[in-house]
Amino acid sequence: MTNPSTDLGFAVVEMFTSQGCSSCPPAEEVLTEIERDARDRGQPVFALGFHVDYWDDLGWPDRFADAAYTARQEAYARAYGTGRLYTPQMVVNGTVEFVGSDRRRAAGAIASALASSATTAVTLRAEDLGGRVAVDYQSAPPPEGAVLHVAIVERGLDSEIARGENAGRTLRQDNVVRAFTSVDLRAERGRVEVATPPDLDPRAAAVVGYVQEDGHRGVLGATAVDLSTA
Repeated sequence: MTNPSTDLGFAVVEMFTSQGCSSCPPAEEVLTEIERDARDRGQPVFALGFHVDYWDDLGWPDRFADAAYTARQEAYARAYGTGRLYTPQMVVNGTVEFVGSDRRRAAGAIASALASSATTAVTLRAEDLGGRVAVDYQSAPPPEGAVLHVAIVERGLDSEIARGENAGRTLRQDNVVRAFTSVDLRAERGRVEVATPPDLDPRAAAVVGYVQEDGHRGVLGATAVDLSTA
């Protein structure tokens, strides 16, 4: 299936989280609400839960954690000039960051993003090949140094937590990033293949593509396609 972006406003909502963090479940509820409300209203809001790995040695190894997602959060910290990592952290369109459980800040940042205009249109066509997803993309001429990020996200994931700060809880998490890759946008169109984990359920998964300046600054355009319809 092909899904183009529009020149209207959009919001890419990235959240850095961990199953080992007791402050994170409320923020994950906010992310779930954001994703559900956007689907109900047909709004171009794209939620991504990046599970970082620096909590893994503190009692509970997060099965969704990846060092690459920690590196992405570190790059944001450098871009913002803070050098500070924390969970839960929410980032909207690469430019606004705040504590992820703050519903008011999230609503305000998303509303502001939707009131703006996309500057780079992007279109995705995704094909589930079993064990990997092939993504054909097309983008309007992006600025020099722009990057296309492609994320495979999955909804409705339950995890029983045996140790750590959330011991004894069953966490339900949505739009968890299960696979992620980035490509330099040197051409207006191309193809990228993303390896997916063997337990990924394509019926509950989507492909999110977004164009970003220098990979960690302002997001210029975004779109998504459900993998079940690809």
